[in-house]
Amino acid sequence: MAFGSFHGQRGSAPMAEINVIPLVDIMLVLLVIFIITAPLLTNAVKIDLPRASSNANIGKVDKVQLSIDADGQLYWNGEKLDRAQLQQRLQAAGAQPQPPELHLHADRNTRYEIIAEVMSDAAQRGVAKLGFVTDPPAAAP
Repeated sequence: MAFGSFHGQRGSAPMAEINVIPLVDIMLVLLVIFIITAPLLTNAVKIDLPRASSNANIGKVDKVQLSIDADGQLYWNGEKLDRAQLQQRLQAAGAQPQPPELHLHADRNTRYEIIAEVMSDAAQRGVAKLGFVTDPPAAAP
């Protein structure tokens, strides 16, 4: 079954050629469409913005190092404290105009329950920025 053949012979071999002309036509049409529409997407509205000068209000956010050892003992910037004292300090920190970032250093053997309680206490008292500090993995030799 040969397509487009004017021969009287009927070959039973499948057609081994792929007609790529329609594919090339489609790609060229898409290229032309892209070339025409690309400049339209880059146009912006030209406006004349007012001029004003001001000083940048860049406030440096404090950082608090909160450490938890394997036994669940809490340390606020190296100072040992219990959970009630932690809650008081978090309350005071959350009341500031810019609450500090809380960097949490937790021992790998610390119970998850203690970490979850500290995170919950911080969130309830307005300290929303919390980061976990980890050690990078050892370099392979």
